[in-house]
Amino acid sequence: MAIGPIARLLAQLVVPVVAVLARALPAAYAQALQNARKAGVDAAEASAPVFGKRISRSEALQVLNLTEEEIAANPEAIQKQFQRYFEANDVSKGGSFYLQSKVYRAHELLMEFHKDKRKEQQDQNKQG
Repeated sequence: MAIGPIARLLAQLVVPVVAVLARALPAAYAQALQNARKAGVDAAEASAPVFGKRISRSEALQVLNLTEEEIAANPEAIQKQFQRYFEANDVSKGGSFYLQSKVYRAHELLMEFHKDKRKEQQDQNKQG
């Protein structure tokens, strides 16, 4: 049997491919981060998992059709817009599960942000 020459040939093919990938993948990742920074995305958002559950705050505001000023003046606007868009995209009424999921994640993120902001204000009131 000629297993030795086949193994050597296979090794001669595999080693260069692995070496090229070892150099190319980090360079591609660095380039992707650089492009994200140029587009105005911060490093935490750019390095977030691709299939993660989180969306950016700006995207959440767009999904719920809100502005920073609206949620600062009237935090109930988050809940109102969530109800409106979640019901409009109800799957049983012919809506889109994908859009309904986006609306839910946007609501979740903005409510978490609002809760954190309220907690910060309470902490400042206790200190001051």
